[in-house]
Amino acid sequence: MDVTQLILDDHAEQRRLFAIIEQIEANDHEALRAVWSRLRGLLDTHARAEEVFFYPELLKLGRGADGETPKGETKDAIKDHNEIRDTASRVDDEDVGSAKWFDAVAAANKANSDHIAEEERQGLTDFRRHTDTQLRHRLAVRFIGFELKHLTGVKPVDLDVDAYVAEKS
Repeated sequence: MDVTQLILDDHAEQRRLFAIIEQIEANDHEALRAVWSRLRGLLDTHARAEEVFFYPELLKLGRGADGETPKGETKDAIKDHNEIRDTASRVDDEDVGSAKWFDAVAAANKANSDHIAEEERQGLTDFRRHTDTQLRHRLAVRFIGFELKHLTGVKPVDLDVDAYVAEKS
């Protein structure tokens, strides 16, 4: 088991759930609410698991990828996590199935898609290149345990990007 693969698997599930929402009729509030609830929980829990397990190790062991340093990769990721949390909270402020609700979902999808593309190109590449399989396995066990313990989500809390990197470096 490899933490980078677990992260990629979560990304695939996030993409899948956003795509499902796009295919549900606006008047099917029950289905939209159910899929959004699962997606929101996954987004929040996934981000928090990365912040607790993945990014502190990247700061210690990474060398940089795609022209970024580990600090740069981490700062971008935490900023992105905050944006994803903020756009996701806007979805919850709208009436399910309304045009504004779908617009808010689209904004959350864009924030998330931009983040995961960058993370896959930078942080995950950096981590695979500069860490051993034993560490990736140990982190995977902790990561999946955290996600399963918080299957319905965690409280979304924006983080101070500079304070996070200073504390974890």
